Amino acid sequence: MHFDLWRSTRLLPIGVLITLLALPTSLLAQTHVVGQADIHKELVNAAQTRQKNLQKARRLFSSDATQKAMESARINPSRVDAVVSTLSDAELARLASRADKLDQDFAAGRLSDRDLLLIVLGIAALILIIVAVR
Repeated sequence: MHFDLWRSTRLLPIGVLITLLALPTSLLAQTHVVGQADIHKELVNAAQTRQKNLQKARRLFSSDATQKAMESARINPSRVDAVVSTLSDAELARLASRADKLDQDFAAGRLSDRDLLLIVLGIAALILIIVAVR
């Protein structure tokens, strides 16, 4: 009986090695929770979202009337455009959301041209202040 126990303990490591060699290497490889393709997809989506938000924010400040109003208020339109590009993704998303809301309110007649210009001037000044404080 002592001989059988010794023999079975010697066979155990050999059996484990054979089992490990028989398994496909993909099962032994470390699996990631998120694959590289998923990460790449998320990065592309984030970049596209940021680009759309930048376009919305720039459209808010791009009309001739807005440009003239900013200049008369001594706000440099090119400085506002440059500062908009430096906003974080969250800040830019909030600004784009407000730009959409202003567009909807203006289209629905809830805002006059003068109201819209005053709001846009206020937003431009606020953006400049936020970036200056950083």
